[in-house]
Amino acid sequence: MQRKAYVPGVTALLAALLAGCTGGSPDGGQDDPKPGGTTSTAAAAQPGKYRTLPEPCDAVSHSTLDSLLPGIKQLTDEEQREKAYEGTATVTYDTDRKVGCRWKAESATATDHLLVDFERVVSYDNTVSDDDRAEEIYAKKEVAADLPAPAASPSATTEAPDASESPGSGSGSTPGAGAGGDSSSSADGTGSADPSASGVPGSTPSALQPRTLDGLGNTAFLDDALNDSKQRTVTVVFRTSNVVVTIQYDEQPATTTDVPSSKDMQDRARKLAGQLAESFSD
Repeated sequence: MQRKAYVPGVTALLAALLAGCTGGSPDGGQDDPKPGGTTSTAAAAQPGKYRTLPEPCDAVSHSTLDSLLPGIKQLTDEEQREKAYEGTATVTYDTDRKVGCRWKAESATATDHLLVDFERVVSYDNTVSDDDRAEEIYAKKEVAADLPAPAASPSATTEAPDASESPGSGSGSTPGAGAGGDSSSSADGTGSADPSASGVPGSTPSALQPRTLDGLGNTAFLDDALNDSKQRTVTVVFRTSNVVVTIQYDEQPATTTDVPSSKDMQDRARKLAGQLAESFSD
C-alpha cells in the first residue's frame, strides 16, 4: 500500500499547540499583569485528570490475551502458561510517567506479540495544560504514522447514470464496478466490491486502511502495515486527558504463504483499546 501523507489537520493542530507553548502576545506587552495582579493564561492551564498510571501487565485480562495470542492456550505446561499471561514489563525510569508490558506466544501457525504502553504527560509550562501537551505528543505520533488521505464517501464519488443512456446501453459493464471491470468483484452481479477483498493479495482492504478513529478517548488513530515477510502489525494510539495509550499487535505466520487477517487483527486491537479506554474512565 502506497501511502499519501494526510496531515493538514494534524499539522494545523501542532502549529496551534506550539504557538500556545511560546506564551506572550504579539505586541509583547498585553500579557503583562498590572502591579500586584496575576496573569489569566497561568490560571487557564489546568492539570491533567490522571496523576498515576495503571499496572500495565495487569491491564489486559486472560480472556483478551487468549484472543490476541492464541498460542498461550496451547501451552500444556501450566507454569509456562501462567508466565506467558504475566507478560514482561518494559524498561522504564519513572513509573509515574511511562510504563508498558509485552507478551509473546507461539502457536503451530504463527507467533504473536502484544505491547501496551501508557504515557502520562505533565506540562511544566504553567501556560500550557497537561491535556494540551498530551495532545501535542499524540499529534506527533499521528503525523509519524503517515496515514493515507481518507477515501471519499460513496455519495460524493458515485454519479447518477446519464438519463440519456438507456439501461442496456454502453459496454455492458455494471455501474459502480471497480477499475479494471473485473466481473468477479461482485458475487451478486451488482458491481459492489466485497469490502473484505482487495485487488492485491495480502493488501489491506480499503475499509480497513490506516485511519483516525471515532469514539475512542479524546482522539485516536489506527495503523496497519504488512511487511515483505508477511508480518502484519496493527497499532492503535489514543489519548484520554493527559495519558497517551499505545497498543502494538503483530503476527508473524509460520510460513510466508499465509497472510494474517487485517480485519481480525484490527477487531482484536480495537476491542482491547476500548477496554483500556473504559478502564481509564472508571
